[in-house]
Amino acid sequence: MDPTVTGTADDGAVATSRDGAILRLTLERPAQRNSLSHAMIDELVAILTSAASDDSLRAVHIRGGGSDFCAGADWVATNADGRRPRTGDLTRRIPHTANRLVELVHTIQLPVVCTVRGWAVGLGCNLALAADFAVAADDAVLWEPFIGRGFSPDSGSTWLLPRLVGLARARRMLLLGEKVDGTEAFAWGLIHRAVPEPDVDAASDELLDRLASGPTVAIGLAKQAIQYGQHATLPQAMNQELYGVELSCRTADFKEGLAAFRNKRPPEFQGR
Repeated sequence: MDPTVTGTADDGAVATSRDGAILRLTLERPAQRNSLSHAMIDELVAILTSAASDDSLRAVHIRGGGSDFCAGADWVATNADGRRPRTGDLTRRIPHTANRLVELVHTIQLPVVCTVRGWAVGLGCNLALAADFAVAADDAVLWEPFIGRGFSPDSGSTWLLPRLVGLARARRMLLLGEKVDGTEAFAWGLIHRAVPEPDVDAASDELLDRLASGPTVAIGLAKQAIQYGQHATLPQAMNQELYGVELSCRTADFKEGLAAFRNKRPPEFQGR
């Protein structure tokens, strides 16, 4: 299917296409390393909000057009006119834009895969870290440059990084602004996989095909339980798991999984 493109040349665009049950989103602003304009962020929020209730979808793929993933929010364009924003502008606007985007990627009950090549900076880095799986080129660069630009970290970086790589490494990225390449990011446990740049698309597609052929409801509930467990006690986490088991045991995919086990064959899940 031909991709649908929204936005203007100056604002960038988000190209969307369906590949079976996989929703593919491509950030199209390569001249600015796919830095996200307000229009692109709003469009991503709208697309993912819609995808969350689309029962025909089984996975989401986010990638950058050209040689980079995403250079973060376009702060240069935001401040280009030199006007001082109203007091409280960020606290009113960001929860519904950049923060909402990261939250959606992290919590949507569909598996999300980000393909990372080139630069993944600031919001772009956090977008990849919020995904369930990030497949990166071994020479990709993940960078949290906030302190070096004179302001404190945002878009979930102070929550995501300590949980993924621990406090010591999080401080290196957030307080010292150290860049991490794909190989090191994989060694740290920051991303799912690092491969040579020519192999990034194939590795991502292999993973997406595997996820899109899985038991979609159970995957979504497992994703929810993992997130809940990050701030729960063990008894609370196990109680949350019980609700997931109760729901997933009522799906057609659960019945198929049992039948496949009994008959010693691979399951053919339908995402229902």
